[in-house]
Amino acid sequence: MSATPVVEVSHLRKTYGEKVAVDDVSFAVQPGEIFGILGPNGAGKTTTVECLAGLRHADGGATRVLGVDTQADPGAVRGLLGVQLQESALHDKITVGEAVRLFASFYPHPADVGELLDLLDLAPHQGVQYAKLSGGQKQRLSIALALVGSPRVAILDELTTGLDPQARRSTWDLVERVRSTGVTILLVTHFMEEAERLCDRLVVIDAGRVVAAGTPLELVDGLDDTRTVQLRLPEVDAARGREALARLAASHPDVQSVDDAGSGVVAVTGTRRVLFAVVPALAQVDVLPDDVRTVTRSLEDVFVAVTGRSYDPDAAPAAVGSGAPAADGAEGVGRRRDLTPTADRGDRS
Repeated sequence: MSATPVVEVSHLRKTYGEKVAVDDVSFAVQPGEIFGILGPNGAGKTTTVECLAGLRHADGGATRVLGVDTQADPGAVRGLLGVQLQESALHDKITVGEAVRLFASFYPHPADVGELLDLLDLAPHQGVQYAKLSGGQKQRLSIALALVGSPRVAILDELTTGLDPQARRSTWDLVERVRSTGVTILLVTHFMEEAERLCDRLVVIDAGRVVAAGTPLELVDGLDDTRTVQLRLPEVDAARGREALARLAASHPDVQSVDDAGSGVVAVTGTRRVLFAVVPALAQVDVLPDDVRTVTRSLEDVFVAVTGRSYDPDAAPAAVGSGAPAADGAEGVGRRRDLTPTADRGDRS
């Protein structure tokens, strides 16, 4: 990785009266990355990037984009940074082409409008008025307006909120296309699947604090070593199979528990080698499962591990950890658990 990050946030703090929205957030973004800021609504994600972009004044800490202190001199970074805000709208009657050309006129060295419209699949719609665009088309236009100034860094805030699954996946493809042009992307999202699909690295923010940081794979692999195998046993052999698995759980060091997962499925939990124990045990009693699946863990499991509660993207931050004031009025914040390897933490804490 480059020794000089293009984005640096160090010990950022932002309050609104007694309400703490962002509390000691730090991370660094390398050139060419898609870097994610993941967390439930109200966690402090948008406030963080608005401070980074110089749109809000921070109460403490430092924010830099390409070496520019965005708190001290926000104007100096506006030609280098493109921002797609969480909530934005244009006049109903302005067309796609008019909007992009208008925004291009604000910059000394704008992107080629035609090439940008082609990149974002908007060329066929450049004569369409804003009010007549679909949700996905409005999002693509919002990205176009963020990129028209030829920025080196783009902040995309809650890019796919409100889109149907097909439009969401199309937008993901688009983000990867934009990154391939050399733009570093800071992606703000509350969708776990989106972060797992797109982000090279990310921070998980809860109640205004970073509670985990690393690549999606590092975060998932940093959980405990337990694994779960789910088996659907043939009805005629189910009793014999369950008995064999119960004996296995009582005697085998790689098997910890056997539980009913519902709908005729048995869940066997143990070490990373649990599958190697289950298969021969069933073979010994001549039981062949109809279906065998290993349970894949995700960033949602990471969130549960570091906060102690389930992930609800729309819930206000819960009282977890210390009793300090938290974002959106929550009475407490979660403690950070850095799951990245020690040698690779850098400035992510």
